[in-house]
Amino acid sequence: MSSENPSPSGHASHIRQRQRPAIRANSQVSSLQIMFAVVLAVGLLLTVNFSARIAQGRPLQEAYELVQLEIAQLETEQADLLAERDYSLSDFYVENWARGRGKMIRPGDKLFVPIPSRDSATPTPVPYETGEFDSGVDQPQTWEMWWSLFFDGPPPLPRE
Repeated sequence: MSSENPSPSGHASHIRQRQRPAIRANSQVSSLQIMFAVVLAVGLLLTVNFSARIAQGRPLQEAYELVQLEIAQLETEQADLLAERDYSLSDFYVENWARGRGKMIRPGDKLFVPIPSRDSATPTPVPYETGEFDSGVDQPQTWEMWWSLFFDGPPPLPRE
């Protein structure tokens, strides 16, 4: 009978049993919320750290690109210099230099070197006459310039 008719004290214990699972559900939800907050905080820290690393890497990337550009320019210059070296070692270049600047000839050739004549008419230079320049400003006297240099100021005014 006591199971069918709960007593007031039994009824209270029955309510306590029903309230306990509700409290456990609330504590489980709060622990889930705490876990979610921890995961969210860790994710946020990782995101901030990653963005900071990206920001630190930008100047390095720019420097890397500048160095790569300089390497490409130097490789082009090296290729040009190697081509010039190969050309200067060729028989064609040596022969052109020997005949042009070296003033050398092959057997059977005649070398002609033009010599300017001494009787060539050189124009007589016209003398350029310079007049005196007057700027309209009175030039200081020598002693006034020395006064300014020594005393770092204008000379005294003359007494009249």
